Amino acid sequence: MTSKTRKIMIMSVAVLAAVAAVAAVVITPYLSGSARPARIYVSPGTTNAALADSLSACQPRGFGDRVATLLSLLNVDLSNRIGAYDIAAGDSPLDVARRVRNRQQASIKLTFHNVRTTGQFAEVVAARYLMTKDELMQCLADSAFCASLGKTPATMPAALMPDTYEFYWGVTPQKLLTTIARYASRFWTPERTARAQALGLSPDEVATLASIVEEETAKPDEWGMVARLYVNRLNQGMKLQADPTVKFALGNFALRRITHAMLNTDSPYNTYRCDGLPPGPIRFPDPRVIDAVLSAPAHPYTYMCAKEDFSGYHNFTDSYSTHLRNAARYQAALNSRGIH
Repeated sequence: MTSKTRKIMIMSVAVLAAVAAVAAVVITPYLSGSARPARIYVSPGTTNAALADSLSACQPRGFGDRVATLLSLLNVDLSNRIGAYDIAAGDSPLDVARRVRNRQQASIKLTFHNVRTTGQFAEVVAARYLMTKDELMQCLADSAFCASLGKTPATMPAALMPDTYEFYWGVTPQKLLTTIARYASRFWTPERTARAQALGLSPDEVATLASIVEEETAKPDEWGMVARLYVNRLNQGMKLQADPTVKFALGNFALRRITHAMLNTDSPYNTYRCDGLPPGPIRFPDPRVIDAVLSAPAHPYTYMCAKEDFSGYHNFTDSYSTHLRNAARYQAALNSRGIH
């Protein structure tokens, strides 16, 4: 090997070493795992710069800028990547950029229980997803959309059973409601439907009755008893005269005492004035209560009154005179506690 060739080789190695050193300095930060666990959201109108700013609040310095640079190099259009994306501990900027490019969204859980009104439901959903409360409320009030699910705006709560569901952050109101309603349709197996028919009720009517039962008593061991009492009243042509329906009609579930004036409230939900069941559920019925209605034990009772010991349980009877005595004791207990 000549001296000239040796010099050329030495210079080449030096250049390659320098290039490698520069590459290590420039490229390594894009490949190293230095992220902290976080969730980022790409909403309509989000730019690479805006995404970098949001990342700067939860990641090491420069991490967001590197992600933004990679998204630009990868030609990623964020307008087509609306959603939530999880960043795991150890993720590199390249990992995050690839996840966004490949639309590897995080699913977000929706859990709702103890929901009374569609407004409350819409607030719970809007707090979790991109949609607004108003957008969801418009959908719930849309007769044509509700009809596509076999419901009316009044009976929609029967299709929205409390449980835990998972959706992408950018889910539309229609998609979310349709998916939950599909779950409710699976709940109504042929066996449950047959038991509803045996009671002389449709699935929606069972859900409506269950919502009244759930408001009437917080005691699971009373659900079936209360349900059968109302079925007895329906079968005998009596008005349901359920206090929770009056509270719903008045829009005030905090009422402790129902007055005679309240019983005259003009509303299709007031079962003291209207025959039969109200137009739809007065809360989103718990599936367990629906099953309690379907399995309600036979008994002859048509009257009930809260016990005067405020235990949450009720006195049941098929005698109106006995019911009046039970009611007098309860009213006296309310008076003694100053409950109006």
